[in-house]
Parts: sequence; structure tokens; C-alpha cells
Amino acid sequence: MMGQRTVMQEALFYSFRIEDHVPEDHLLRSIDRFVDLEGIREHLKPFYSSMGRPSIDPELMIRMLLIGYCMGIRSERRLCEEVHLNLAYRWFCRLDLDGAVPDHSTFSKNRHGRFRDSDLLRKLFEMTVERCMTEGLVGAEGFAVDASLIRADVHRQRSVPGEEGLPPEAVGRAVTEYLEVLDDAAFGGSTPVTPKRVNLTDPAARWTAATRGSAFYAYSTNYLIDLDHAVIVDVEATTAIRQAEVTAQRRMIERTQERFGLWPEKLVADTAYGSAPNLAWLVEDRGIEPHIPVFDKSARRDDTFERLAFTYNHEDDSYICPGGNRLRPTNRNFRTPRPLADADGFIRYRASKFDCDACALKPRCTPNMEARKIMRSVHEGARDMARDIANTDAYLVSRRQRKKVEMLFAHLKRILKLDRLRLRGPNGAKEEFHLAAVAQNLRKLAKMQPMPGLATA
Repeated sequence: MMGQRTVMQEALFYSFRIEDHVPEDHLLRSIDRFVDLEGIREHLKPFYSSMGRPSIDPELMIRMLLIGYCMGIRSERRLCEEVHLNLAYRWFCRLDLDGAVPDHSTFSKNRHGRFRDSDLLRKLFEMTVERCMTEGLVGAEGFAVDASLIRADVHRQRSVPGEEGLPPEAVGRAVTEYLEVLDDAAFGGSTPVTPKRVNLTDPAARWTAATRGSAFYAYSTNYLIDLDHAVIVDVEATTAIRQAEVTAQRRMIERTQERFGLWPEKLVADTAYGSAPNLAWLVEDRGIEPHIPVFDKSARRDDTFERLAFTYNHEDDSYICPGGNRLRPTNRNFRTPRPLADADGFIRYRASKFDCDACALKPRCTPNMEARKIMRSVHEGARDMARDIANTDAYLVSRRQRKKVEMLFAHLKRILKLDRLRLRGPNGAKEEFHLAAVAQNLRKLAKMQPMPGLATA
């Protein structure tokens, strides 16, 4: 017999528990085990007034932000709507059925105020790293580092040529932050080169054509991850150029060692981090094995002898060419001693003109110059160490492990939907990158530590 739906009648009493309607295998239920916000109120206490009306609970706003970044909800207005309608979101935020959801404008006021002044989101990120360490997901034997471009929230046509600089009428929070980071090595101070174009809405965003598509304004998010389970141990926001990314790598390693006491044995990275000064910093200052391709421009395309054809002699600091002659850093005795290395840290080893003129191999060695010269970095020892490591089986393993950080960036853009920023300015990029890293670490914890009693696939 066909049934018929009865007309809904309001009952006098309801027995309803949100807890009973959240599935046991829901992602937020698994994440909730690792979210401990007990110290949030104490951390924010100095930034609240002791008088006036009670504010919205900061723990509620943090939990809502975690939902947004874990679930890829990029709009704060939509996030408030989803928390209002979704029972699992209400359960995670500790809201009952008649609990009021904050207005979306509340997030902007707190992000640009208390959260930013107290560096709360950095503290929240460090809490997730500590929890990953407690759960045994961080081995600290090897780290990997890389950077990825994230589009800035600007219109590409609202810009001026870089040599003109910002006009006097350019104002706003992002402009103020840009002026504050002009001397920061991760932003304006990273390079003396004038940018091709400067955006009027967010001047700190860098005009870049690093991808195969058309150029765009972007920031770089830099990840330092542990190779055991790809846990993000540090994150840094920089402008989108290579020099700033190398600076971020150093800052993250130093901060990780100071904050968590993690001293990796090796660092895995791509060629962008293979400059001589950076390799020397890793080897000589930090004692870290560089599993990094050496950034080297000595290769030749005219079939003449490359640098590898010359043998370095440590005893008398000279190179021996294929013809058996020596190249020395200086062939003259100057009355006033001159520095051997140039401003970039390279020493030029030159052959004698008489040796080159009498050599039968000159057409294959230096056909367009009177004498051959070789460039050697003052940090060549660290470069040689990196080259030796590149010939080992461990290096082949490191090449495969480096893909873990690239997979995190793919997850960041494809799953968490962070392919374009919503906040502007260096501080806005920093906050979004920290929250995204928190979300990825929490999802990692939920995946690696499944709920007790649930069957794993």
C-alpha cells in the first residue's frame, strides 16, 4: 500500500542532540581530536579591554576559520551561511541549534586587529606542528623546501611602470604594509632590481611570468616539510622572486631549530636553492647535507672545453688545463695587494698568454680570447660537496622525496582552493598561508591517526 507523508506538526518538546547526527567518519570529527585551543584566550587577553560588552568568543572564530580552510570555503560570507546550516560545522564550533553565528564582517575586524597584533595564527600553526611531533609524525632526519606562486587579489590593469613608483594618491592598508617591508629581505629588500610593474592596490605583490601562462601579480608561499610524513614544519610568505625564497629557507630552518629543536641531517630542494652562498650556509653554518643541484652556468655550447675538463690542485691553488698548463688566480706581483674575489664571491683563475699561444688545444679551449680563465667560488668546497652527493644513491631517493612538497602545493590549490588570495598586503598573505598550513597539518593528522574503532581502507 502506498504511504502518504503526514503534515508536519510542531511538537511541544524535542529531544535532539547534534552529536547523534554527525557521522563517526566525518573529517571534522577526526580533526577535532587534535584541536586544542585552551591557551587562545590567555594569549589574546592583553588585546581585549577589561570594560564594555563581552565580545564574540575568539575560539568560535578560530574554529570557523579552520572549517573554511580545511573544507576549501574561501568566502567568509559563505562560511557563515554554511556554519548556520551544516550540523557537522555547528558541532565542530560548539554551537547548538539556536546558537548565533557571527557576522562575516567580524572576521575582518579581528584579522586586521587582535589576531594580527598578537600573531595568533603563527601560534596556532606552531601548535599543530607540536601536535604532529607528539604523534610521532616528524622524524627530523631530512627536510624539503620549495615555494609556489599564489595569485594576488588585484586587477592587473590597475598598475604603473616600476620606474615611476607609487603615485601620492595611492593609499590603503596594503600600501602602508608595502612601505613597511621595503627593507625586508623577503620583500622589497630582496633585490635592488626595480620591478617591471607595481600594482596600486597591492604594491607588495610581484609581477611575475615564472609560469607558462601570461604574467600575473603573485606572492610566494614557502614550505619547509619533514620528509617522513610531509608535515609542514614551517611556512613563510615572500615576494615572488628566487632571492626572497632563499631568504625564507634560511629563516624557516633557523626558526625551526630555535622553536622546536629540530636539526635535519639533509635538506632537499631544487636548483633555485643551489647558489654557492646558500650551499655554504647549509654546509658550513648549519652542518646540513645539501641534496640540491648546484646552480652552475659554466656549461658551454660551442664544443670548447668546459670547466669540468680542468682539474683543481689544492696544494698550490691552481687549475690544470687539458694541455697540462696551470691557471692561477694571479700571474703578477702587485705592489698593493688586490682582493682575489670579486663582489659576487668568485675568483678568476687565468692561464698565461704565452702558454695558450703555444698550446695546440687552443682552438678547442679559448678560440676567441688570448688566454683561458676559470671562475671558482670562494664557497667551492660546499659546491663540490653538493656535486659529490648528487652522484650517490641517496640523492636519487631525495629526488623522489622532493615531490612530497610539490604534492602539498597541488593539494593547497586543487583541494583547499587557495589558488588566489582573498586578503591583500604582506600581512594578509602571511595569515592566509599560515591558516592553509594549519589546515593541511590537521588533515594530515586525521589521515595518519584514524578514529579508534573505525575500519581503515
